[in-house]
Amino acid sequence: MPDYLQQLQAALAHFPVEFSDDQRVRLGAYLELFIKWNKTYNLSAIRDPQEMVSKHLLDSLSVAEHLTGERFIDVGTGGGLPGIPLAITFPERHFTLLDSAGKKTRFLFQVKQALGLHNVQVENRRVESFEPDELYDGVISRAFASLQDMTDYCHHLLKPGGHFWAMKGVFPEHELSELKKHYIFEHNFPLQVPGVTGERCLIVLGMENAQ
Repeated sequence: MPDYLQQLQAALAHFPVEFSDDQRVRLGAYLELFIKWNKTYNLSAIRDPQEMVSKHLLDSLSVAEHLTGERFIDVGTGGGLPGIPLAITFPERHFTLLDSAGKKTRFLFQVKQALGLHNVQVENRRVESFEPDELYDGVISRAFASLQDMTDYCHHLLKPGGHFWAMKGVFPEHELSELKKHYIFEHNFPLQVPGVTGERCLIVLGMENAQ
């Protein structure tokens, strides 16, 4: 087994979420596909497989214990982060993976087929023009530059009572102060990501008009 897969399997053993043997195999298979496709599709600027484990897979999985809800959309998912690792972790929950880059969604279709992820829907759209058949409990993303951008572009995707789950570095105090008044800061979950130095956090936002 390559060093990077050993690194992944060792880290999974210490997560608060338990992973079955099948889930461990699928996470490893996703990583292998990511490494292969990244060589020609430029899914990520990170080229080192061990760095991919920590900064992509483990970073994505670090939010798993905090998520509540059944339907999620990962906006600006790129190569499927955090959506694919979370979909593998929670096969009973639905994840829509949305990205406007066709080469990235082609990769995601391949991952969905290869890993048999029946709870994943891939959409090659711009978020502002995407109208889902059913709204979501949560919008999650690592992609947005600011919380204001996330709420401005994605507010139409949430059910009443739904939440924005924003994966950030240091606590975004300035971004929170710039939010429109009807968005409510509900929680900050500090994240511990094996192999990643520096702060990481998960910011949870609600909307004032939620029922």
